[in-house]
Amino acid sequence: MLEFAQKLDWWHWWIAAAVLAAAETFVPGAIAIWFAAAAVVVGALLLIVPVPWQLQLVLFGALGVAAIFLWRRYRFQDGNESDQPALNQRGVQYIGQEFTLVEALAGGNGKIQVGDTVWLVHGADAPAGARVRVTGVNGAILLVQPNA
Repeated sequence: MLEFAQKLDWWHWWIAAAVLAAAETFVPGAIAIWFAAAAVVVGALLLIVPVPWQLQLVLFGALGVAAIFLWRRYRFQDGNESDQPALNQRGVQYIGQEFTLVEALAGGNGKIQVGDTVWLVHGADAPAGARVRVTGVNGAILLVQPNA
């Protein structure tokens, strides 16, 4: 193994890059592709200047880890906020809107119709047909208060 490492050439690194890139297609996760990129860089460096095998391995590892770190930092930065932050929280979209009770609020529980969906609601007692305003959400239950 040591004898092979001492004879590493640019084309070894480019073959390793191709294998790592292919591995990324079978085991996705954006890990192997960055090590493939590091192998390409080390191979390209060897075309320009001779580099000892120890430094080649250190460069490969350092470049691969740095690329993964930078990618994850870029990918998961706080600036990736949606223009619709409540997209997967349907109940949150209804806060502040008024609806008519289809089932009386008795004992704090009732139902309203929103589009083609009936939602459970929780709030102060009110008769069926009363207008209520959504003030919050607790899981799949809308919190309401009767309009004055």
